[in-house]
Amino acid sequence: MGVLYLLYESASGYGLFERVKSEEVGVSLPEVQAAVLDLKKFSAVVKLKSFLPFKSAHEALENICAVSEGEVTKFLGDFLELNVPKGKKEKKEKESKIALGVIETKLGNAISETLGIKCQSDDVVLELMRGIRVHFSRFISALKPGDLHKAQLGLAHSYSRSKVKFNVHKVDNMIIQSICLLDQLDKDLNQFAMRCREWYSWHFPELIGIVSDNYNFARLVKVIKQKSSLTAESLPSLTEITEDEAKSQQIIDAAKMSMGTDLSEIDMKNVEDFSERVAKLAEYRKKLHEYLVKKMNDCAPNLSALIGEIVGARLISHAGSLTNLAKYPASTVQILGAEKALFRALKTRGPTPKYGLIFHSSFIGKAGPKNKGRISRYLANKCSIAARIDCFGELATNKFGLELKKQVEERLEFYKSGTAPRKNAEVMSQVCEELRKENGEDEEAAPAEPKSEKKKKKKDKEKKRSAEEMDTADDEAPAKKAKVEEEEDGKEKKKKKKKNKESAE
Repeated sequence: MGVLYLLYESASGYGLFERVKSEEVGVSLPEVQAAVLDLKKFSAVVKLKSFLPFKSAHEALENICAVSEGEVTKFLGDFLELNVPKGKKEKKEKESKIALGVIETKLGNAISETLGIKCQSDDVVLELMRGIRVHFSRFISALKPGDLHKAQLGLAHSYSRSKVKFNVHKVDNMIIQSICLLDQLDKDLNQFAMRCREWYSWHFPELIGIVSDNYNFARLVKVIKQKSSLTAESLPSLTEITEDEAKSQQIIDAAKMSMGTDLSEIDMKNVEDFSERVAKLAEYRKKLHEYLVKKMNDCAPNLSALIGEIVGARLISHAGSLTNLAKYPASTVQILGAEKALFRALKTRGPTPKYGLIFHSSFIGKAGPKNKGRISRYLANKCSIAARIDCFGELATNKFGLELKKQVEERLEFYKSGTAPRKNAEVMSQVCEELRKENGEDEEAAPAEPKSEKKKKKKDKEKKRSAEEMDTADDEAPAKKAKVEEEEDGKEKKKKKKKNKESAE
């Protein structure tokens, strides 16, 4: 059995313990686990080798953040190099007998890579760490009762504060919460409006056929109240809501001939209160939609310009953040939101879905039945490009999104008439040149030549080279012919001489 050291990360500092003796076979026995809670028995198994306290709260936060991310700080590295001896490998054994027990395997891998110390994290280490956590304050004599609890509480608050403060996706979280609330409000408003219509139709059933909008219906219920109170004087107040004088006159005429029952004052008061709440909820829904549009234009302007604020927000919400959406390939963006249909198709070996959340885009509806799959694939490609520009781009502009939207429209026109759309490289270079001109960079540095002009120059150079080679070949051709004729004449003369000699003999 080799020497096992245990690294314990506490809120007050790093503690290094050494295992004196323990049984690895009976770790899971209830008697052994109960003995861990006894300080006398546990102190015979483990002893404190060294303790390094944190000098400040900032240092504690820095080290704990590094531990959570699986990184080794200079503070921890110096402490381990000073106290953990490096075991020498024997000839027969490939590994050293000294090991360091850690809870986090990610941290153990980082320690073994940077410091060359063998780390392990198994059931024995976890059981010993459980005992160290229980009796840690008793091992450190400098710690007073309550000091460790105060340090843990302060470090927990500062750690949580740092994670929330430096969250990269804090703007995305506002979009995610807003779109989720907006979808929930749409469901609730439909249900509440249906309940309001059904409730008030007992008194004035003809109003449902005249007014179809739920928000206007709720406002009219508050204005009309008892249908018997409607007169010609109430026409301006009704017109203010319906924005149509003929429709308002139709409501007054229907109220005179209505077949609904009369409601008591208490019942009518409840209907009025409910309709007022529905109207206020619809107004809040409009404000929330405006807020979401503003947030999307600030966070993802190109994606909003391409596919719309609502569909773009749903894509970000489903992906988890704009960064995650930017990392997705176009094939994943295409079926984002249709995961159940995809796995069902893979399980039953049926046709896979062609689109997910991007189906709500207007481009899919414009395409024909045969081209819906093609345009969804093309649209997903442009959405991934727009998301990457929004996430990793330095300038906050929607010009890329507007040009990408034109490209999708050109692709739809190509499916209808066959007119070839522009290439993506030309569109991107054109937008980059416009942005350079706006920022005044064209005066300082000349814009790069487009790829089409570069290709033309290359072709011209190749043509010139081929023409020069042809000219040189034409010049060298008669000389080569003369040399070949001289060689053939020489061979014929030699053959004649040989024949003459043979005949003479």
